[in-house]
Amino acid sequence: MDGKIRSVITPGTRVSIVLKKNQRTGILTEGIVKEILTNSPTHPHGIKVRLESGEVGRVKHIP
Repeated sequence: MDGKIRSVITPGTRVSIVLKKNQRTGILTEGIVKEILTNSPTHPHGIKVRLESGEVGRVKHIP
């Protein structure tokens, strides 16, 4: 499942995100959602979240 729809992502969900510094390479970082930062119901590049580790990025994949 991709991360473009906000309603499928909740705090505590395990996701793969792409960090700002890795957008060109596409390297994914996996973690658990602490906070959802995007307010709109959808976003074409993925919903922006903060992981429990403190990293911020856009959700690319929900396993």
